[in-house]
Amino acid sequence: MNQILEVRGMTCGHCEKAVTAAIRQLDPKADIKIDRSANRVEVNTEQTREALAAAIREEGYQVAA
Repeated sequence: MNQILEVRGMTCGHCEKAVTAAIRQLDPKADIKIDRSANRVEVNTEQTREALAAAIREEGYQVAA
């Protein structure tokens, strides 16, 4: 299932790695595409949007509802 999330607060490559790591903890096989300039994270996974958002928020980033 493809999920698109608006994630705010990503300012550098380290931020992208933190978001990627958070998602990979939920689903190691997830296909993740990040467009930092558009605040967009696209994830192809079986995980729910809520689970993805919670994992990203735990890293300190804002996820739009």
